[in-house]
Amino acid sequence: MADQAISPDLKFVNEVIKGGGETLKKCYQCATCSVVCNVTPDNKPFPRKEMMYAQWGLKDRLISNPDIWLCHQCSDCTAYCPRGAKPGEVLGAIRKLTIKEFSAPSFLAGMVGDPKFLIILFAIPVLIILAVLAHNGTLSEVPRGENGGIVYSKFFPIHYYEFGVDFVFPLAFAFAALSFAFGIKKYWTAMSRGVRLKGNVVGSFKEVLSDILSHSRFKKCNVTKARSTSHLLVFYAFIGLAITTSWAVFYLYVIGRPSPYPLYDPLKLVGNISALALLVGIMLVITNRLKNQEKAGAGSYYDWLFIFVIFSIMATGILSELFRLADIGALAYPTYFIHLVFIFFLFAYAPFSKMAHMVYRATAMVFAKEAGRE
Repeated sequence: MADQAISPDLKFVNEVIKGGGETLKKCYQCATCSVVCNVTPDNKPFPRKEMMYAQWGLKDRLISNPDIWLCHQCSDCTAYCPRGAKPGEVLGAIRKLTIKEFSAPSFLAGMVGDPKFLIILFAIPVLIILAVLAHNGTLSEVPRGENGGIVYSKFFPIHYYEFGVDFVFPLAFAFAALSFAFGIKKYWTAMSRGVRLKGNVVGSFKEVLSDILSHSRFKKCNVTKARSTSHLLVFYAFIGLAITTSWAVFYLYVIGRPSPYPLYDPLKLVGNISALALLVGIMLVITNRLKNQEKAGAGSYYDWLFIFVIFSIMATGILSELFRLADIGALAYPTYFIHLVFIFFLFAYAPFSKMAHMVYRATAMVFAKEAGRE
């Protein structure tokens, strides 16, 4: 066997430890983690080799490795590790550093993963939305509809010719989309070095999409098996809310029907059912994490920030509707303001937060099929 020169990146090792993988050094390569994992391929299974690469500081072998994303953090490996090395938590920390490596601008990924920047990250959407309200004159005067009721579209306008939803949020979405596209392109290039692909990306994507829609891999988990239900609820709740948003755009711009809409309107029914699904789903996520924290680990700040943002979007969204129906303007408008801040936070920082997992994991799954890894 030819000799290989290894150049450990000690800074990377320390970043893994600091980012949630503080148990990394406890691993002594017994391979229990790879044996108990139900989602790892038989050939060169994870996470044993990833734990070794991380201990040795082999950054390049980890960040270009699709296996860190094929891991769904079932935490079976963490529960059965005889040394308490928590491989699931370590791989979670490595995924966060991978996002930082490929996202643009990378400093935002560092800020999203560091609690000392949280106030700054929230201050940005707060100041932007306050500026819009001040420009439109709705910051000091509580707007009312024709019948004297609460109308959020008058508080924070929707129409594209006003500084409101159709001006602020499309810019945030465009920024996130460009950052995702840039990062995924870099990641795919890094994974592809020295690998022969099948050349059937569309076919592989269809197979991966089927896996994602059914969450079939999550169902293979043992310790955190209930995650399948909670993740499915959150996932489909967001799809339902996306449909609701698109439906509202159709109402407004195609048939010229402004909000608010009655509760019996199909748009409201889909939106409210999706909101309730999100409520149940995110509460199950929190409950499952707390219930399994001794076996699976409590999760890092990075994990809990994402959960907190999703929970806050759900809570402020439901409360905004309840306060509007109760005609309590003093509570409705501030709550809706907070709701907008959290929505901006979620989507503008999506390429740098745990929401990016959905995109990077799907990319790695497609690549694995293209490379014959599965």
